[in-house]
Amino acid sequence: MEAVGRRLSCDGELATVRYIGPVPPTTGLWLGVEWDNPDRGKHNGSHEGVQYFTCRHPTGGSFVRPTKVSFGVDYLTALQQVYHNDMEMVKSEEIFIGKRNLSSVLLDFCEVNGPGVDGDIKTTTPNVKWLDLSGSLLSNWVDVTDFAKQMDQLEGLQLSHNRLSLPLNPSAYSQHFCSLKHLILNKCALTWSQVLECAPMWPNLEELFLEGNHITELQRPVQVLQSLRILSLASNPLVQDSVNSNSTMLLSIRFFNDSYQFCFICSGSKTVMFPALKKLVIDDNNITEWFVIDELAKLPSLIQLSCRRNQLMSSDKNPETAEQMLIAKLGQLEVLNSSKINPSDRRGAELDYLKMFGEKWLKSRGASQLNTQFFHQHPRYQALIEKYGAPEEGELKKRESPMLKNKLIRITFVFPDDPDRKPIEKKLPELMLVQKVKGLLYRPIKVPAPDISLTYTSPKTVGAEFEIHNDLQTLQFYSIKDGDQVLVRWSRVRNEAE
Repeated sequence: MEAVGRRLSCDGELATVRYIGPVPPTTGLWLGVEWDNPDRGKHNGSHEGVQYFTCRHPTGGSFVRPTKVSFGVDYLTALQQVYHNDMEMVKSEEIFIGKRNLSSVLLDFCEVNGPGVDGDIKTTTPNVKWLDLSGSLLSNWVDVTDFAKQMDQLEGLQLSHNRLSLPLNPSAYSQHFCSLKHLILNKCALTWSQVLECAPMWPNLEELFLEGNHITELQRPVQVLQSLRILSLASNPLVQDSVNSNSTMLLSIRFFNDSYQFCFICSGSKTVMFPALKKLVIDDNNITEWFVIDELAKLPSLIQLSCRRNQLMSSDKNPETAEQMLIAKLGQLEVLNSSKINPSDRRGAELDYLKMFGEKWLKSRGASQLNTQFFHQHPRYQALIEKYGAPEEGELKKRESPMLKNKLIRITFVFPDDPDRKPIEKKLPELMLVQKVKGLLYRPIKVPAPDISLTYTSPKTVGAEFEIHNDLQTLQFYSIKDGDQVLVRWSRVRNEAE
């Protein structure tokens, strides 16, 4: 009988064996399993008051008959089943010889339970550079190493939806993963501590995807992950130091230096963590606190950030304002949410940020404690003052005029030359310059402002289309009112690859 700890498949669900034996008062042999999907289970490993095994989730366990489960197949069997038409079905010493130039092998959810006879992989598929073993029945990293040491050119490894026990001495296996640059471990129930424990195996890793795991915090990676350029932490329950009473999951990232004590964030300070990290994905993490973004500004090489579907809010509750704050706080960022930040976007965002918090900055001057608190909350503000000059009190008062704040008009942008593109509805200040409106349109259509031409129509004048020809005039100048429709056209074909 298979040993405890083995992986199995039953009715399309994956599980780990936690118990083998009788379960009175029934007769016969049972397997006590912990399901990867706890909704599939019924209990926590107990039956009629007897605890046979334990589960992380109170309903993650079940008892199943051995005849109902599959313990999978070895690599070559799975390879033959999936690549039947691409294999040279030449049988030599009970080994099916495949095409030796095969560079990618995709065996996701094919119930692979191990590499098979030692040396078989090197004989059949030695030139594999990308291997997908997602949802396999591998149970430990030692088995994964047996694949890697027979694939000298392995650069990319997809191991999502697996439950792999940790090796005793991970650094001993690093020689077998020297070529590995891309590793995907989504939905593997991993914690950050476990990732760091495994990390010595991956000395040259450049991209690491850890989406949908059990990562609640980030600790400093000591002498590991130093070559990492892309890190994806989307859909993890990262929590802040003090969790709200309603148990809402919030993200907290704190980068410490060698003192291991929390230090106030200051403009220009950088962390020694992830020195090569260029791209970070933190989508769907329910981020609510802006200090998280200030902490990300400490990453010395970060130029791309994906921060979609979080809860970062500006005072006016406008998502576009929140996006401008992201740009202003992260001075070296080049791409936000897959869209390139052009110079006019950055300049506009930074100037608006200066004005947005200018009144608080003026009030903090001359009061040491208030001043320290302000720059703790806005660590890049001083750099923006040095870049553009300090905001003037008169300008701030003008900006805060109730008349200006309340004059928002609802506009629908349509694209008559691109009928497949959905209309975009926005609320914009009546005194916004046409030039700024075109700048806002760059993000969705990727067309520079000089190439955009605008006209508008009004429900009050059906059939009439009015030209908007001066970029330095306001929407109010053209008598654009709430509910009007702006037609967007451009003079050259947009490069879809951009």
